[in-house]
Amino acid sequence: MADKNQDQIVAADPLYNSLLAQIGDALESGRKTAAAQVNAAIVRTYWQIGKYIVEFEQAGNEKAEYGSETLKKLSKDLTTRYGNGFGLSNVTKMRKLYQSYPILQTLSAKLSWSHYVELLKIEDPLERSFYLKECEQENWGVRELRRQMKSMLFQRLALSKDKAEVMKLSEEGQIIEKAEDVIKDPYIFEFTGLPQLPVYKEGDLENALIDNLSTFLLELGKGFTYVGRQQRINIGGRIYKIDLVFYHRILKCFVLIDLKRGEVQHEDIGQMNLYLNYYREEMNTEGDTEPIGIVLGAYEDKLMVKYATQNISNQLFVSRYQLYLPDREQLENEINRFLDSKEEN
Repeated sequence: MADKNQDQIVAADPLYNSLLAQIGDALESGRKTAAAQVNAAIVRTYWQIGKYIVEFEQAGNEKAEYGSETLKKLSKDLTTRYGNGFGLSNVTKMRKLYQSYPILQTLSAKLSWSHYVELLKIEDPLERSFYLKECEQENWGVRELRRQMKSMLFQRLALSKDKAEVMKLSEEGQIIEKAEDVIKDPYIFEFTGLPQLPVYKEGDLENALIDNLSTFLLELGKGFTYVGRQQRINIGGRIYKIDLVFYHRILKCFVLIDLKRGEVQHEDIGQMNLYLNYYREEMNTEGDTEPIGIVLGAYEDKLMVKYATQNISNQLFVSRYQLYLPDREQLENEINRFLDSKEEN
């Protein structure tokens, strides 16, 4: 009984609780460090195996494609000697890892073998380099990487840039320096599940986005933090509600989003301009920069948007969203046409 009371006293001691928390933090940190080191060692080892395979092929003047007798035999013998992990598919990926990253130093110690398995699916080296940089900078897990690849993030960002900026994008990842850098067109909301509904309302879309907030933040991009939904503001005794409000920690500004189920109208743009003026005057505090407004619709009339936004000094953008994944071939064709037109000009 005395021991039990003693345990209760110790457990209630704030100094002891602090000690316990410190030890827990140290253990967690140590485990993460160990796991990262193991992952890095695995990637380096697989790269080395890929190098040996390629050198063997080159020495014998052999071009071993997937399913070749050499790789089949190697997979079988390695599995017999060293156990699982050396299936034909995995051995082929090791070979491709070396071919895609012939310089060992270009591999990231932050990425696991599972990350590289996804990256090796990308044939375009510019696109592959972009996703590697984003994984490093944003600490994407494999799930996040897979989702961004499926949603064609690189292609969507590249469409708004010239050839030199596309090269920079692939080498450095997405750099946020101004409001335009956080805008996508289109945004991809396939995770909401709304295409399965015959009819949906703007409230349904808003609910679905909040219900999948972590994925929604991933789609919005780096730097976004959630503030709230249906934010009420009072202007001249009249109450307005802003669908979604975020704060961008890099640009240090509020980001207001208004959702439209159908086409964006000029009244929607005027209303967002009203919201931005209010936030600039009433909500900004010292250190905050100009707020950003995004009107998101299923589609838009570009000419109307041009005239409706002309001479507006606020950072106001109109963009589209899709409830399904984009078509890769269509986006790649758009990029090629875009880059070709930039070169001609």
